[in-house]
Amino acid sequence: MLFRLIRPAVFALDSETGHRLALRGLAALPARSPAPAGPLAVEVAGLVFPNPVGVAAGFDKDAEVPDALLGLGFGFTEVGSITPLPQAGNPKPRLFRLVEDQAVINRMGFNNGGGAAALARLEARKGRPGIVAVNIGANKDSADRIADYAVMARMMAPVASYLCVNISSPNTPGLRALQDESALTGLLDAVIAARAEAGSTAPIFLKVAPDLEPADIDAIARIAIDKQLGALVVSNTTISRPALRSHHAGETGGLSGAPLRMLATQRLRDFRKATGGAVPLVGVGGIATAEHAWERIRAGASLVQLYSAMVYEGPGLGARIARGLERLMKRDGFASIAEAVGSE
Repeated sequence: MLFRLIRPAVFALDSETGHRLALRGLAALPARSPAPAGPLAVEVAGLVFPNPVGVAAGFDKDAEVPDALLGLGFGFTEVGSITPLPQAGNPKPRLFRLVEDQAVINRMGFNNGGGAAALARLEARKGRPGIVAVNIGANKDSADRIADYAVMARMMAPVASYLCVNISSPNTPGLRALQDESALTGLLDAVIAARAEAGSTAPIFLKVAPDLEPADIDAIARIAIDKQLGALVVSNTTISRPALRSHHAGETGGLSGAPLRMLATQRLRDFRKATGGAVPLVGVGGIATAEHAWERIRAGASLVQLYSAMVYEGPGLGARIARGLERLMKRDGFASIAEAVGSE
């Protein structure tokens, strides 16, 4: 209700200023404990998530408010993307609300304060409950991007519930080329070795794009199984442009929100089929209701993540979706989320 009251004022600001305001508001909230494990608890990659609804990377880029988000009822949160060195990202404006489409286009370009600053914040929260993952990336001007991912894995593995390797952002030129089979194998080998050097066993998740060909999906699935990844995160934003009504429709960057839902759901089904259920999946893209989340779980997702829908519905959306999932799970006769995964 409070968000509905203040949303017109927030929307009067440019998108990036509004986002910064949201982070400041969350930072000012009184401390609250994370959601307790209940009927929606699900185990993925050896981690017990109190519920399957998480915050996607991009919302809390610099690990400023992970505990505030967990206190709102999310089952987990993923901070980042974080790169070894600070970088300003792409020129502004670079974040656009497509209100008529309930969507967002961004070309942020991995803007963040760098690994050292985020590490200090994450080390300061050590010992607190809750699943806080770290999404890692490479600097735009890096001469060796695989080395950047290894640096980040070594740095962040000791403080991350899981590491998410992001090779699917469309806003760093050439990054998506790391989804190619040979490049991906070398990248994951480097990340796995760096994690071991850090003395960590944090699971490694891989975030992929929705704009993949069938051969790409099959290759990524084979590699994920071979490397024993903790999960595949399906999917990042899309560079495709379905029919859109907003005057921002022509902006370059990654599209997220409602128009991505059908594509992201289909990609999830594709990866479920390609992996045969051997690798857990995280469903992302266009999820705004409990029904959307339930559809993604029935299609094969063990976990789901939100970001763009919170722009329009507020940060209380995660708890509302979790409550709705419990109702839908009971309605359809499932005793647990795990039982429902892939049941369509």
